[in-house]
Amino acid sequence: MRLRDCHNFHDFRRLARRRLPRPIFDYIDGAADDETTYRRNTASFERCDLVPNVLRGVETIDMSVTVMGQKLAMPVYCSPTALQRLFHHTGERSVAAAAAKYGTMFGVSSLGTVSLEELRKAHDTPQVFQFYFHRDRGLNRVLMQRAKQAGVEIMLLTVDSITGGNRERDLRTGFTIPFGLTLGGMLQFAIKPMWGIHYVTHEGFKLPQLDEHIDMSGGPLSIGRYFTEMLDPSMNWDDVAEMVRLWNGQFCLKGIMSVADAKRAVQIGCTGIVVSNHGGRQLDGSRAAFDQLAEIVDAVGDRIDVIMDGGIQRGTHVLKALSLGAKAVGVGRSYLFPLAAAGQAGVERALGLMRAEIERGMRLMGCTAISQLTRENLRFR
Repeated sequence: MRLRDCHNFHDFRRLARRRLPRPIFDYIDGAADDETTYRRNTASFERCDLVPNVLRGVETIDMSVTVMGQKLAMPVYCSPTALQRLFHHTGERSVAAAAAKYGTMFGVSSLGTVSLEELRKAHDTPQVFQFYFHRDRGLNRVLMQRAKQAGVEIMLLTVDSITGGNRERDLRTGFTIPFGLTLGGMLQFAIKPMWGIHYVTHEGFKLPQLDEHIDMSGGPLSIGRYFTEMLDPSMNWDDVAEMVRLWNGQFCLKGIMSVADAKRAVQIGCTGIVVSNHGGRQLDGSRAAFDQLAEIVDAVGDRIDVIMDGGIQRGTHVLKALSLGAKAVGVGRSYLFPLAAAGQAGVERALGLMRAEIERGMRLMGCTAISQLTRENLRFR
């Protein structure tokens, strides 16, 4: 199987599975507990039908959107995800380059493996910096100031990860933080030697956003200290309101799932929220983001930019979310599997296929611009 054989999410997933050691593949692919929410995220789109219009003159399609002040050439962006150079040695460099090629936004995680400054200098496309709330309030301010100086447009605070989800696939292989590989997990690395060859022959693993704050001499093992010692489970709305004031710009909360929280985000001055259950990796049994989207848009969509992520695998999924009122959608696994499979070429192919699916879908729906997608185009079973 080669990259040219990949035509959809499932093809990229299969190719990534062939190329990655099983513990790393399961880290991307897995979710919390029984993985019920993970499955629901995509299944939720199947309960929604599109109602197309015809004879509308669709020779020209404009799929551009404006989100939190940023003009994107397509309504899909690459959500920030951690540890990307574990999946492919080029990591965030490939994702940023592919996003720039397609004129869309990409995110850099505080647990990213390439510095936000390097990526900001390399690409003009809008950049999001995602971070977690730390016990050390000074560290929070330092990270925000660093992002501001680098020219990052959007600050994104993840609010649904004050403790890690119970990801049992990782427990079985030993791919935990810190690592404690089981015998079976070690065997999986042995039978996929190319990953190890790339890992040891390229630059060392590091977390440049945090290298001044975490001793990385132990390699990936050291990440455990970040979760166990540095994140603050006492974070509350007053803490976030202070950060919004300090940033004084586009500020987004990722992990909002209730109307009450969406309204509170508006009250403290956020300019965007991401309706998200963290890809099913945190609270299993949580409602699918798509199922929760409409009531949140109805409550606050006229006052704040509502984005969603979770389960997006097709261009038609994007059209359904936009028809409900989302300004854009984020993808994670939909670019991580292509990254793992083929680096930058993989991410470019995945974004290209997604763009083609959205354009084709808009033509078949009789829509020439994203603004023409409305709930009149939808029916729920």
